[in-house]
Amino acid sequence: MDPIEIGLIVSGGMLVLVVFGMRVAFAAGLAGLVGLIWIFWAKFGYDPARFGKALTVAVKTAGQVPHSKVSSQALSLIPTFILIGYLAYYAGLTRALFEAAKRWLAWVPGGLAVSTVFATAGFAAVSGASVATSAVFARIAIPEMLAIGYDKRFAAGVVAAGGTLASLIPPSAILVIYAIIVEQDVGKLLLAGFIPGAFSAVIYGLLIIGMAMTIKGFGPPVTGFTWKQRFASLPPALPIVFVVVTIIFFVYNPFGGDAWGTPTEGGAIGAFVVFLMALYRGMRWAELKDALLETAKLSVMIFTIIWGVLIYVRFLGFAGLPSAFSDWITSLTLSPMLILICILLAYAVLGMFMDAIGMLLLTLPVVYPAVMALNGGEAVSAADSAFGMSGPMCAIWFGILVVKMAEFCLITPPIGLNCFVVAGVRDDLSVQDVFKGVTPFFIADAFTIALLVAFPMIVLWLPSQV
Repeated sequence: MDPIEIGLIVSGGMLVLVVFGMRVAFAAGLAGLVGLIWIFWAKFGYDPARFGKALTVAVKTAGQVPHSKVSSQALSLIPTFILIGYLAYYAGLTRALFEAAKRWLAWVPGGLAVSTVFATAGFAAVSGASVATSAVFARIAIPEMLAIGYDKRFAAGVVAAGGTLASLIPPSAILVIYAIIVEQDVGKLLLAGFIPGAFSAVIYGLLIIGMAMTIKGFGPPVTGFTWKQRFASLPPALPIVFVVVTIIFFVYNPFGGDAWGTPTEGGAIGAFVVFLMALYRGMRWAELKDALLETAKLSVMIFTIIWGVLIYVRFLGFAGLPSAFSDWITSLTLSPMLILICILLAYAVLGMFMDAIGMLLLTLPVVYPAVMALNGGEAVSAADSAFGMSGPMCAIWFGILVVKMAEFCLITPPIGLNCFVVAGVRDDLSVQDVFKGVTPFFIADAFTIALLVAFPMIVLWLPSQV
């Protein structure tokens, strides 16, 4: 049995474990270790006397992966981005942001839901975690929507879908993970997420307005706010804008010349600025402790997934599956764009059974080289490429597409993590209620993805200016 066949069998076994409920981190780590043992034992000719040697080599190979990969400085962005979001919540900045959005936008049809979407987008600009965003606004926005007559399922769906915006709008933990896996510039990828993230928020808002205008009694507007009240709501929300501007100026230096620091340093400075603001607003020790504990829990979850999946990725390298898949993809007679669309559809299906981070970590080592090969390679110029963009730009464009698909998977049954989070925060909601509430947003996400595929400059314009 050759390595490719071993790779396919082990990968199939891993997917079976995931479908039957094993956590992605443990399923991937176990599959990777078993696969490595199998590969090395096959090289020894399945000699029973040398099985111990194969086991020793496999364990050593797997054991080197977590430290060598996770010790990367770029991954330190993840806990700092998550910490920014939790500190902002415990400092009261989140409620101030929601109040400002409500006073300025609630007058439109479906205004309170629209306000929630744009408030989540604003919070996403200081939080790198979709789960944290959904949890925060489930506590703040859902009670207000229920108070004026919103259907509880739709109110929950708005929060769950709005939380996904944190996957694209920088700082984004998933974009950082993508950049590290494919070895691309973290700063440019984060910058590329701004316009698609804001664009997604606008599409969500237009969907809600359209539903409110066509469905009788749906989403009544909230009126009565004076201009004085609207302007008075801005100063409490400005600290979030200040944090975003601080990070952007530090990392990208809009005045020209070299950046003042790395994205990692920018994330640390952003966390420190929010910490000072939280202290100024009177954050107590218990609240700081909760913020640190929540950050640690979410970070450990993400890092555990990364550890397990990277062992599996090392096995894939020994099995030769990524190169074999690339060769097969490029040998197809279909157009590159049609193949890309099929890959994105496969992500939509896979996301029904896996969490977003695990899905990207498991698939990108195989799928990314194939997409780059379709475009013409890492070093191809825009003139010679299949998608009309250079290798580095194709990597950024594809990254935003797959992260948008990961957003989509955060609200798709039966695994949609954001939906479970919202249901967990609200005792009056079941997971089925939340899944029903997010259904209209599937259409909005499909439309957004289609536009990003058809018009790549929506993604590429901003990073191309750096």
